[in-house]
Amino acid sequence: MRGESLDAVSRDLNVPVHRLTAWRDKVLMGAESALKERERDARDDEIARLQAKVGEITMDNELLYEKIDKLEGGRPLARRRSKK
Repeated sequence: MRGESLDAVSRDLNVPVHRLTAWRDKVLMGAESALKERERDARDDEIARLQAKVGEITMDNELLYEKIDKLEGGRPLARRRSKK
């Protein structure tokens, strides 16, 4: 990790190169996942609340569109009588 060759480290530690490589990969994956993690805060709660609200609104809209389709009988615009 500090620029030393794997062969030299392997000889110094008497560990096969493939094992050193596997260990290095595990360490890097662990470090990457640790960097992605962070503590939850009020923003996370607000984001979850807003996402739930968007989901509710989306469902309501879909139901309203279905109701409109049924009321219009498959016609794009319902016929309306003139008010004259």
